[in-house]
Amino acid sequence: MPERPDRRRPTPPPHPPEPTPAAPGHRSVVDSAVYHGGRRIASPTNLAETFRRLREQPGGMAWIGLHRPTESELHSLAAEFNLHPLSIEDALEAHQRPKLERYGDTLFVVLRAARYLDALEEVDFAELHIFVGPDFLITVRHGAAPDLPAVRRRMEETPQLLALGPEAALYAILDVVVDGYAPVVEGVQNDMDEIETEVFRGDPEVSRRIYELSREMVEFQRATRPLVGMLHSLMAGFAKYGTDEELQRYLRDVADHVTHTSERVDGFRQALTEILTVNATLVSQQQNAEMRALAEAGFEQNEEIKKISSWAAILFAPTLVGTIYGMNFETMPELKWAAGYPFAILLMAVVCVSLYLVFKKRDWL
Repeated sequence: MPERPDRRRPTPPPHPPEPTPAAPGHRSVVDSAVYHGGRRIASPTNLAETFRRLREQPGGMAWIGLHRPTESELHSLAAEFNLHPLSIEDALEAHQRPKLERYGDTLFVVLRAARYLDALEEVDFAELHIFVGPDFLITVRHGAAPDLPAVRRRMEETPQLLALGPEAALYAILDVVVDGYAPVVEGVQNDMDEIETEVFRGDPEVSRRIYELSREMVEFQRATRPLVGMLHSLMAGFAKYGTDEELQRYLRDVADHVTHTSERVDGFRQALTEILTVNATLVSQQQNAEMRALAEAGFEQNEEIKKISSWAAILFAPTLVGTIYGMNFETMPELKWAAGYPFAILLMAVVCVSLYLVFKKRDWL
């Protein structure tokens, strides 16, 4: 963490750029305060007043909370606290991956907070940018989470911890972001249990739900996995920057929690991949069973058609003979023959029996 110098930073220009008002109905500065010895001594209503009160209070610390600030407000902060232009650009654009960068004696931290929406059964992500300097901490929030006012209240209730400086506030924010992952993990676990039930129940909509949850787990993994490396980087600088022992224990606890969460998220992704494979196998088996049933039905239908066709052919033979001999022609052969009738009956019987034996041999009857 950045060292807290014995003397204050160089005095900024006498007239830093004044931030322009935000859009009507939107208040960028959620809360701004100046602390000394861990206790709030001033609650300025705008950035210019915050800058002035901080300069008037040697050894003080400013904690400024912003929500979707304007470009002019961020440039005003950059001019006052000597923030790097690249970090200001990132804070303006948002949509950054979680990261930790050091610009001189200032840390720039990007976090992805998450919350589980029970009604929609989905994960909502928000982005948080944090500037940490020797005597200031600035939070730039894009989204609903996390509950930073609650973090501030908790820190103000423990002034001995807040007196350790901006690093303590940073660790408190890291802790609330990581703790916010726990309800998300529980919500996702419930969704996983429901999906497994739906898969084996044969719900046709389960594939879509698996895909949507897998996509959310990709986002969740992008939010948690970089945090592991970030926290280990902070812990590696304990000796170099003389981090207080209490804060060291605090950070190690946060690191343990985020490592556990990251492992759970990795497990969710793997489990979803396996569930998707199982679902595809079950769907394939179901389709094969349906095709087999259709094939069996078709085979049975073909057998019935064979039988019907065979009997139709057998019955058609005597009909054909009878039709021929029933014609009213005087010059037909065998009409005056005494054995003509028995011959016709015999011919019909021979044809029918012959056809029956042929069809029987071919298993049509």
